[in-house]
Amino acid sequence: MTAQLNRPIAEPARIEAGSGGRLWRIREQPDLAIFAGAAWPPLVSTLLWHREARSIPDGLDYLGEPHELTDPALMPDLGVAVDRLARACVGHETVAVLGDYDVDGITSTTILVEGLSELGAHPISYLPHRFTEGYGPNVNAVRFLHAQGASVLVTADCGTSAVAEVALANELGMDVLILDHHTVPDELPDALALVNPKLAHSEYGSEPAACGVAYKVVHDLFDRLGVPYDPSEHRALVALGTICDLAPLVSENRDLVRIGLIALAKSRRLGLLALAAEARVKLEEADPEMCGWALGPRLNAAGRMDHAQHALELLLTKDEWRAKQLAMKLEELNRQRREETQLAFQRAAEVLGTEGGKAPVIIVADEAISSGIVGLVASRLAEQFHRPSIVMQLADGEGRASCRSIPDFDITALLRRHPDLFKRFGGHRAAAGFTIDAARLEELRARLTEDTASRLDVSKLAPTIEVDAELPLHLVNSDLLRWLGRLGPHGQSNPSPTFLSPGVEIRRSRAVGKDGSHLQFQLREGRVTWSAISFGNAEYAIPDGERADIVYTFRRDSLRGTLQLEVLDLRPAH
Repeated sequence: MTAQLNRPIAEPARIEAGSGGRLWRIREQPDLAIFAGAAWPPLVSTLLWHREARSIPDGLDYLGEPHELTDPALMPDLGVAVDRLARACVGHETVAVLGDYDVDGITSTTILVEGLSELGAHPISYLPHRFTEGYGPNVNAVRFLHAQGASVLVTADCGTSAVAEVALANELGMDVLILDHHTVPDELPDALALVNPKLAHSEYGSEPAACGVAYKVVHDLFDRLGVPYDPSEHRALVALGTICDLAPLVSENRDLVRIGLIALAKSRRLGLLALAAEARVKLEEADPEMCGWALGPRLNAAGRMDHAQHALELLLTKDEWRAKQLAMKLEELNRQRREETQLAFQRAAEVLGTEGGKAPVIIVADEAISSGIVGLVASRLAEQFHRPSIVMQLADGEGRASCRSIPDFDITALLRRHPDLFKRFGGHRAAAGFTIDAARLEELRARLTEDTASRLDVSKLAPTIEVDAELPLHLVNSDLLRWLGRLGPHGQSNPSPTFLSPGVEIRRSRAVGKDGSHLQFQLREGRVTWSAISFGNAEYAIPDGERADIVYTFRRDSLRGTLQLEVLDLRPAH
């Protein structure tokens, strides 16, 4: 899409006060003359503008069917990787696939194992144990896989920083193929192929998650060997992994998810069907919310609470009984994960004390917080205090940390400015991880705090909700909703459109949830009534019969199958 602005901005963004110290930022409203004659409602033109569309052709392109996927030849070293794997398949070689223990890594590993097996290779999978091995390849794993007869080592969703481990694999005579999407460090491993769209010389043009990279490799591998390939089940896994890894849902990623959700809705994979049954959702209704809030957490719970191998086996199994047993196990692990996360968050709040949330970067280090859930706790701290947050478990003289950030701050860039502090580190703009000698904790705290303070004005930080436009409830109709649906799927970098509706009447308001922290109510404007839910906002309840300004989005009630409003914030009507 062209980046040139054809028309000036007619109305700049404005800031309004919400509840509990939150701010509402009503985004700039463009001059819509550039969309004159468009088939869609004016509100959709505004939303397209916010998604960088600057003409009717741009809008048609965005709202249309998924595009042809990017030429895989533009991915760095993809051809080299496919060549080597083709030889491995023809020669029936043993190929080790070493993946990460999150959903992206597990789906990537599944795609590779299934593809290689069907094409004649003998794949063996290996997922490191989070608590005893940590993230990515390690020397013991490399030696073990070599002893199993692997002549090729493929890393999935890891490996870009594994300089020593790749060197060892080379010494042992293994060819190493790295399939990854993580931030590229200054020193790269000496792999036969480093397939990573973030490499400086990459011409790929988008940033697929590792599952997307694995899918491209396997798809090309089938083409190279002239074997027919039905991509449907693998496309379903790409959608799941991309959404759960919070990859940006723009450009090719958005198309991968669009076609992948269609495939997921029709999936006959026994593990996914069993997992959906445990989560009480239906795959035929697959959407980003189901992936991110129902399927993903259960798959991730395996690696957080026990071993990710349980989740990998669930996706690979062809046995219906075994699928049910594994899904039940993941359901129980996810229940434990929720309970432990709540306790760990309370523990982190105690460690921080009353002033801890005011620091430029929140740093919590504690022996009682499991390394399996440090990322979840960091996410909650970043959301509550609107600060970059780092949470680590201290054990055996080492700190294992997970970092989460806010839109204004690149957390991985912070770590890269202090590489000497860490034994290892890596990540993305919004999320990262590292290990550190526990004796250097205070040095880390001082240096990262000073660095963050020099780049982030904490006096101006406040939780802010981006509002796309005003949309009074009486203007919502089926035609508008149909057009809004074509802007999806929504997720990272393509959030659900958010609207402001002033002066709606509150009815039948009540606190819900185990701790009574959520609000359920009806909203009335004129003759229009909507059911609504507001998560975590019970303390800002407005009495029945009074009027409120609300910021909201649309969501599907999975229990009733109906559309409702999710109220992100509310305040007494101005």
